[in-house]
Amino acid sequence: METPQEISYVKRTQKDYSMSLKLQIVQEIEQGKSTITQMRKQYGIQSHGTVLGWLRKFGNFDWENQTPSNMPKSPEQKIMELEAQVKLLEKQKAFLEQQAYVADKKAIIFDMMIDIAEQEYKIDIRKNFPPEQSTNLKQKNKKQ
Repeated sequence: METPQEISYVKRTQKDYSMSLKLQIVQEIEQGKSTITQMRKQYGIQSHGTVLGWLRKFGNFDWENQTPSNMPKSPEQKIMELEAQVKLLEKQKAFLEQQAYVADKKAIIFDMMIDIAEQEYKIDIRKNFPPEQSTNLKQKNKKQ
């Protein structure tokens, strides 16, 4: 059995791995012959992210979505994606309808508050008359 002193990692950089090694590892993982973890152990690669970076850079798969990027989606996959999108849009619609309802209620309450304030303090808070014309227009009207 190995002791912790015997297991030591050597700090490596991307330059330490040849392009052929990178491509070989990517090919084996994509063909399903081995996993990222197996390749890391076999070649002494310290980081999972290193291999994942190679897969993103040199591979044919979309590793963020875990689906082959070069393969067309099946009708069932498209339907499932569209159904998920419909559910999301329905949730967003319900949320926005709720927000509109709350906004309408707030507007009604604010109107009532202004009405009460006008009655209590006997002042006009709202402008009930149209805005007056500018002084330039008044002067032009007087001259004619």
